[in-house]
Amino acid sequence: MSEAGRIKVTLVRSPIGYDRRQRRTLAGLGLRRIRQTVELQDQPAIRGMIDKVRHLVVVEG
Repeated sequence: MSEAGRIKVTLVRSPIGYDRRQRRTLAGLGLRRIRQTVELQDQPAIRGMIDKVRHLVVVEG
C-alpha cells in the first residue's frame, strides 16, 4: 500500500495520435513509457492533470 496522500499513476495506452497538450501533460506527470508507474502527491493540480489524460492512464490509491 502507498502512504497517505500519494497516488500511483500508470501509463496504459500510447499517446501517439493524441493532442500535443496531452503528451505534454503525460510528460509533466513523469510518464514516458507504457506500463511505467509513478507515485505522485495527491494534490488538486495533479488530479486535474490526470483527469485530462484519464483515457491513457490507470490510477491507484
